[in-house]
Amino acid sequence: MTNMRITEHPEQETAAVREHVPMAELTEFFSRAFRDTMAALQDQGVHPTGAPFGKYYGRPNAMVDVEAGFPVATTITPAGSVLPGSLPGGRVVEAMHIGPYDTMESTYSAVEHYFADAKLTPGAVMWESYLTDPGAEPDPAKWRTQICWPID
Repeated sequence: MTNMRITEHPEQETAAVREHVPMAELTEFFSRAFRDTMAALQDQGVHPTGAPFGKYYGRPNAMVDVEAGFPVATTITPAGSVLPGSLPGGRVVEAMHIGPYDTMESTYSAVEHYFADAKLTPGAVMWESYLTDPGAEPDPAKWRTQICWPID
């Protein structure tokens, strides 16, 4: 993990699928959500404006309330399980995780310590932007994931 900082994020419109998923099925959910969202965007002639994301409602545990999709420039029309949404605007603690997804817990722990040390209150949601495509970069040690956790 590197580059932890407080930054201002604009609200970003999204197209995504949201479900309650067992932690053990998260990988399959992300694959399906990204595939379904991309198909809906293509059908509507809309292109993603950034990296795919995973948005978490509350701290993940055995069951995860998660939304996965893509940022977009305009509100989409709902299509099956793909719905319009947004990533919240405002101040966030932002951290860059470098490495495989299964080691992100250490980065989240560092972010939580940052909140505590700075006497800040974390928001109810947080999101991850997956900046590296594992299909294009097979070495998980080089994967980059931006973590954004709004400040309440």
